Amino acid sequence: MRFPFQLPDEREFDAVGFGVNAVDHLIVVPAYPAFDTKTRFEAHTQAAGGQTSSAMVALKRLGLRTAYAGRFGSDAEGLFGLGTLAAEGVDVEFAQVIEGARNQIAFIVIDARTGERTIIWDRDARLAYAAVDAPAGFAARGRVLHLDAHDPPACARLAREARAAGTIVSADIDNIYDGLPELLPLIDVLISSSEFPRRLTGIDDERAALKELKAHLGEHSVVGMTLGVRGAVLYHEGAYHEAAAFPVPGGCRDTTGAGDAFHAGFLYGLLQGEDIENCMTLGCAVAALKCRDLGARAALPTAHELNQFLASEGETS
Repeated sequence: MRFPFQLPDEREFDAVGFGVNAVDHLIVVPAYPAFDTKTRFEAHTQAAGGQTSSAMVALKRLGLRTAYAGRFGSDAEGLFGLGTLAAEGVDVEFAQVIEGARNQIAFIVIDARTGERTIIWDRDARLAYAAVDAPAGFAARGRVLHLDAHDPPACARLAREARAAGTIVSADIDNIYDGLPELLPLIDVLISSSEFPRRLTGIDDERAALKELKAHLGEHSVVGMTLGVRGAVLYHEGAYHEAAAFPVPGGCRDTTGAGDAFHAGFLYGLLQGEDIENCMTLGCAVAALKCRDLGARAALPTAHELNQFLASEGETS
């Protein structure tokens, strides 16, 4: 099935991302500890992460041109996070360092048996964007604008700019934030976490909640959710479209950033002119390859690695 909208022609970037970045402290334990116990960890890694910044890195590794706008703290973690983005080749002209602010951080406890994780995080309020702070001119520089909706008024301002320029608006949303109703109708592609449709609509049934979520978006929009080991499901033109998850080569080590990787694979397909079903397959494949290693950006594949993996699974891109 084809998308209900047309991508714009050549732009300076294939995708531009506005949203959060983070520095993750990944702690691998033999099993998730019980309350009031002590557990010796198996491994600890500091890695750069964040929904939008990780998606831009993943698309860059797949060979596309990407740019990121977001705020970093002036502490060691912030400088580390900004440095990793620049080292990956993501354009950071619109990134800002906020003097005196602490970068967003997360402590992520990973169960070694399954790779599933529990996230404990914090974000300095000084990193937030008001609507007037949104970087003017940024959205129109990409064929796709990707958002995570942590600052909905600022995201809405950029989404309107994108709409005016013909840029497609993509969003990765996992929670309810103040000002979100203003943003939702401006989104062309919304693929959320499995919990978000229920939180927004109050409907427990996943498919019914997804259908109701569609009603909050524009007529020519696509809505879906990631489902972890169950893959992903998308609702469009009155029908549900499913994609199965791929087995992780060598076994899953860490699911952190799998959703970010799915979005990157999906957008990669969109930008390559693939149909909806193939975009979902690409999303699941990039997510599986990401889970081979620790960290939101570890093991993100190149286009060659992605194609090799798909060929080994009997799929084509």
